[in-house]
Order: sequence, then C-alpha cells, then structure tokens
Amino acid sequence: MTRRFEPGDITDEVPVEGYYPGVIRSARWRESERGSRMIQVLYALSDVAPAYGCVAEYFVLEGASERGAAMARRRMVEVFRACGLEPQAGDAISLGPLVGRELLVRLEHDEYRGRPRLRVVGHRELESDGKEAEGLC
Repeated sequence: MTRRFEPGDITDEVPVEGYYPGVIRSARWRESERGSRMIQVLYALSDVAPAYGCVAEYFVLEGASERGAAMARRRMVEVFRACGLEPQAGDAISLGPLVGRELLVRLEHDEYRGRPRLRVVGHRELESDGKEAEGLC
C-alpha cells in the first residue's frame, strides 16, 4: 500500500490563535541543546487539525539567567493551577500529577526557521463540558 501526502500536510496554514482544550500527555525533564535542564510538557489538543493535535512547551529552569528561570517557574505554576493543582512555596516540582490533566492552552502564531508554527503562551482551567482530547499524540 502506497502512503500519500494529504492536502493538509502541504499547507502552511496554522489554526487560528486562541484557547484550545487539551490534555497533558507527558511532562518530563530534558536537557536543552545548550545543556540546560528544562521541563518539556506535551499537550494533546482537540478542536484543531490533526497535524496540530500535539504541541510542546519548554520551561528552562537550570542554566538560564536568574530572571529567566524565575519566569519559567512562574509559567509552570500557571500550568499547575490550570490543572486544578496548587503548588506551594518550597514544594518540589513534581511532574507526575500533571499527566492526564485537562486544561485550556492558549496558542499564538510564531515562526521557526522561516515556517509558521504554533507557540503556547498561556493556560487556563477547563470548564467541564465533557470534551476530552482523546487519541491524540
């Protein structure tokens, strides 16, 4: 059987900016290209084209400037709160409780190496409406 490209694979059109329901499929520690420790969070999104059903967000917490690491921690707190979790000062950053949690993910347009892409810029609690981002990623 010959596999073929679909019309949606060829276009540079990205979904409109805004909030999308999603599920955190994974959250793990990684190392950046520059050797900095960071967290990668993978969101499975619904209500978007299949080619954009997964989006990753990165939080550089070690090896960044003090200000940069503080901003990344603050964004991580936003993710935890959007998932209904309340981290406290002094708590270890434990990623396990995030996996499988639902939230709204705000996406904006960005460009990488001359090509359009989506970038995560915010998070919000998901109002329960019964929708889930199943089967993505």
